[in-house]
Amino acid sequence: MAVTSWLESLRAAEKTALLQDGKRMVHYLFPDGKEMAEEYDEKTSELLVRKWRVKNALGALGQWQLEVGEPVLSGAGSLGSELIKESNANPIFMRKDTKTSFQWRIRNLPYPKDVYSVSVAQKERCVIVRTTNKKYYKKFSIPDLDRHQLPLDDSALSFAHANCTLIISYQKPKEVLAAESELQKELKKVKTAHSSDGDCKTQ
Repeated sequence: MAVTSWLESLRAAEKTALLQDGKRMVHYLFPDGKEMAEEYDEKTSELLVRKWRVKNALGALGQWQLEVGEPVLSGAGSLGSELIKESNANPIFMRKDTKTSFQWRIRNLPYPKDVYSVSVAQKERCVIVRTTNKKYYKKFSIPDLDRHQLPLDDSALSFAHANCTLIISYQKPKEVLAAESELQKELKKVKTAHSSDGDCKTQ
């Protein structure tokens, strides 16, 4: 079963954990050289950040690619960032899950709720956001469902709009909830260092 194979790959990965500022940070190194880093709320075990890094054709590590969490503003902290700053009015797309749903937020969308259409494209295995005024279009996948090889379900999808933000929710399938519960049990076995301890301990 695909859910089991994803869990097994997580179990097989070399894991390092660190506790800092109320967050549990977990780093995974997979046998193929891929890296995944996650941050969880220490009290609720809610996933705050997930990002990936892979090696390029020359074997050098690439940039971290954010899957879950707040995107870092482009140009922040770099020389001349005030000259190439992104417009604050541009839509900002980010994923911020809850315990029971995958959830995406698209900020700076001022149109009323009835302008938006959010649907599943089964063949393309993605969610499509459209506006009837043709001002916004977005297509995105749900990597968790791809990793577990689970189908996309239109009935699991819902959306709301408030404060110029479109909030899209997709109810997590029971297989994903079970896998996440198993992963939390697995992470409890990983020795966790505190930020004052210096280097993290590895499993």
